[in-house]
Order: sequence, then structure tokens, then C-alpha cells
Amino acid sequence: MEQQLLETISDGVATLTLNRPDRLNALSTPIMDGLLEALPRLAADAAVGAIVVTGAGRAFCAGGDIKSMAEGSVQRTVEEAVTNLRGRMEVSRLLHEIPKPTIAMVNGAAAGAGLSIALACDLRIAGRSARFVTAFANVGFSGDFGGSYFLSKLVGTGKARELYYTAEPLNAEAAHALGIANRLVADENLAEATMDLARKLARGPRIALALMKQNFNAAESGSLAELLDREARGQVETGRTQDHKEAARAFMEKRAPVFVGR
Repeated sequence: MEQQLLETISDGVATLTLNRPDRLNALSTPIMDGLLEALPRLAADAAVGAIVVTGAGRAFCAGGDIKSMAEGSVQRTVEEAVTNLRGRMEVSRLLHEIPKPTIAMVNGAAAGAGLSIALACDLRIAGRSARFVTAFANVGFSGDFGGSYFLSKLVGTGKARELYYTAEPLNAEAAHALGIANRLVADENLAEATMDLARKLARGPRIALALMKQNFNAAESGSLAELLDREARGQVETGRTQDHKEAARAFMEKRAPVFVGR
């Protein structure tokens, strides 16, 4: 059987490619198990500074495998099913919380849980043929993988509810205008543009970027006072890193800094 999750590491960037192009990369057990194994490992890998998630073929990810669901081959109690799904949904938490930048390279459709996974990443780079749709209402589902959380943060609760209730698709331009897609590029330039950004982040000051990510995550639910405390500590800690000292020297010497992650 062809491997359903491909992994490559180059220039400090790990790329995870969902590889079921014939099913528009609908989520399967091998894909989910692969992501759940790969993400914590890559988070701890000193050779990796940024993680890109994308899909093979003409889609990013169509979400859950509706055909397999309809066949209903696995019989579970409600609580067993909830526990199983919740474990799979850890993928979204990992993408959102691991201390490295995560980027969704959105080629074609990102639907349902596929959209949720793209939203869980720090950044989304979209080709002009990309399409974004919550899709859950179309199949009688309420939604999973954190999409309602991430979409509310990005576009506000009113727009997020509209997109969930109506399941109306967004083209790449509309998604970019709403802030769902951070950057919009021609399809033929998508891989190059995404990897250029990923490599730039991978070369960046990794301790500072990790603390930035923690700050933004804390800002989503914490108080201003709590965030100020966190920022103060992080700023002092990063000020004592080799990366900061190298950047200060580079500034004085009018050259680009070379960060080492220490």
C-alpha cells in the first residue's frame, strides 16, 4: 500500500504531505496516526525549525472520509467513539502549540476537518485555486478538529458562525480578504513561496519564535496582566541568548545575523 503520509526534511524545514490524492487526501487512520507520531518528534528535532503541511495532487484535504463513514465498518459505543475522535483531534492542538512555526500550504480544497487542520497552523499560504469550506453542515455534522475555535479567532464569531451554518465555500481571494489565508500566490509559485517563507523562519531565532508563539497562544484566552508577565520574562530570557547577541553584533556590523537557536 502506498504511504499515506510523506515526510521530508530539507534546509531546516519538515514537510508533511497528506498522500491520498485519489480521495482528495481525506483523512484516514494511517494519516492521523502518522501525524500524531510525526508532530511531537519533529517538535523535538533540533534539525527542524519549521513545519509545512500540505496535500498531494489537487487538494489540501477534503476532511473526513465520508465514504468510510457511510460504510460504518467499526462499531463503537458513543463514549468509545468520542474518546477515539478526541485522540485524533490532538493533531490540531499539536500544530497550534508545538514551539515551532507551522504552515499550511493550501493547494486546492481545504474542507471540513481539512480546513480545521489548516486553521490550526500558524500561517496559511494559498494558491489561487484554493477553496475553503467548513462543509460540516452539508453532511449533518457539527464540526471537529478545533475549526470553530480557530475560525472564530481569525474572522470573529459572527462570520465564523455564518461560514459554519451555511457551509458556503470561499475562494482564495475571499479567504485572503478575511485573513484566513495569510498570503495568496499563483498556483505555480505556491511551493516556492511557501518554502521560501518556511526556510526564512527555520533560519530565524528559534528560542524567540517559540516564545512568540507561546505569547500569542496565551493572548487568545488569558488576561492582559498575565500576558505582560509572560512577555516580560520571555523578553529578558531572549535578551540573554546567543541569538540576540549575534543579532546585535550583526546590526552594528551592517550584516545579516546568523542564528544558532541558543
